[in-house]
Amino acid sequence: MQVYTGDKMTNNYKKIKMASIFGILGNFFLMLIKGTIGILTKSQAMIGDAMNSLSDVFSSFMTFLGSKIASKPKDEDHNLGHGKAEYIYSMLISIAMFLLAVETFSSALKAMLTKQEVIFSKWLVIVCIITLTTKLLLYIYTHKLSKKCKNILLEANAKDHRNDCIITLANLLSCLLSKYQIYVLDGIVGIGISLWIFYTALQIFKESYNVLMDKVMDNTTKEKVFQIIKKYPEIKKVHHFNATPVGFKYQISFTIFVDGNLSTFQSHAIADKLEDEIEGCVEEIFLSVIHVNPI
Repeated sequence: MQVYTGDKMTNNYKKIKMASIFGILGNFFLMLIKGTIGILTKSQAMIGDAMNSLSDVFSSFMTFLGSKIASKPKDEDHNLGHGKAEYIYSMLISIAMFLLAVETFSSALKAMLTKQEVIFSKWLVIVCIITLTTKLLLYIYTHKLSKKCKNILLEANAKDHRNDCIITLANLLSCLLSKYQIYVLDGIVGIGISLWIFYTALQIFKESYNVLMDKVMDNTTKEKVFQIIKKYPEIKKVHHFNATPVGFKYQISFTIFVDGNLSTFQSHAIADKLEDEIEGCVEEIFLSVIHVNPI
């Protein structure tokens, strides 16, 4: 989750909003041309690809809404901010994709069993080329922005654009083979697309579920925190280490034990300094809360 404050909040939200709008418009355009050509040529692979573009329109719209809510700063009712909204909307996207995958799989399998022929058209090839160009541009733009803003919804969209490039290449091969009356690959590609949508939905659902269920911090991030703690010889031991996901980052809390002869001011100065260093050096940490005990 990107932690938003002041001008940075407004700036990042504007960028994410623009990326979402590009995604909605680009995918809606692709859905229309894929669907039209797919129906005219009876290509299940192209129709499946059109349905995939429809899910991409929905994903981009959910990214817009989710990021809008997640960009709100913390308030009295939400002390840790609204970062988990990104994962709630990611879960909604995954559920819609599950349903889409089942429908696409059913249509493609039916076409294979009935040996439905594909009417070859140069427009199938043209649509594939337009899709590849559009998706590649969307991927490059969204991927760079997701890294800059550290937004999980944009990252998911970028992966989806990349995956679509691979799917479209397979679709293009199916189109070219249909010219030589080789139709079996069309249904196979349609099924492949449905399985890919299902797999992507499963990954998004799993990641969203883990965060919403407060899955523990990964060992790599935890080790970064403890390496910083080890730099303080005044700290004798650490107890009750807890980590709570806050969107893409974590809030951590733990107890440090220091020399009981230190003054209250001195012991808390150590804790304050440690909090600042952890939050400044470990990118995955949103907030650290340290309790001090004498030993």
